[in-house]
Amino acid sequence: MRSLTFLTIILLFNSGLTQNVNDEIIEIQTTEGSIIIQLDGRRAPITVSNFVKLIKTKYFDGTIFHRVIPNFMIQGGGFNKELIDLEPVGSIPNESGNGLKNLRGTIAMARTSDPHSANAQFFINTKDNSFLNPKSGNWGYAVFGNVIEGMDIADKISKKPTGPRGRFSQDVPIENIEIMKIIILD
Repeated sequence: MRSLTFLTIILLFNSGLTQNVNDEIIEIQTTEGSIIIQLDGRRAPITVSNFVKLIKTKYFDGTIFHRVIPNFMIQGGGFNKELIDLEPVGSIPNESGNGLKNLRGTIAMARTSDPHSANAQFFINTKDNSFLNPKSGNWGYAVFGNVIEGMDIADKISKKPTGPRGRFSQDVPIENIEIMKIIILD
């Protein structure tokens, strides 16, 4: 399976998907304030390229943080205010073996139990979560950047009251925390 993933990465790299991937600085503008993140295009080129493509198409505008767990993480990028699933079809290869760790203030891709199912949903770690890092024989969750300003906003979001809502049995903020838009800063 690793050789298939490696082959996929090489094909994507050669196809131009990851060309001109820089360490972009983005601003996640939320109803609680802004979070500034530096993406790591050198260590997570496929993930960053995909994320930047979604930003440029305004995919994230109007999505919400739909999963908020204190002392763990805040997750968004997949649902609108009515909890309608917006995630695009398809997925990207898991780049969790890139050397970046799930430490407080990092941004990583959310996924299902399938290690290569990430697409648009992301989370910001609000504490060190080493159990999300790859281990021998176990895929982790791919980190692709870190918060450089606004960690206080992420912490504020992580403390919002949550409960069941829609198809989720828990951890959904009682009041929507909207991602008004994500922009790439010059």
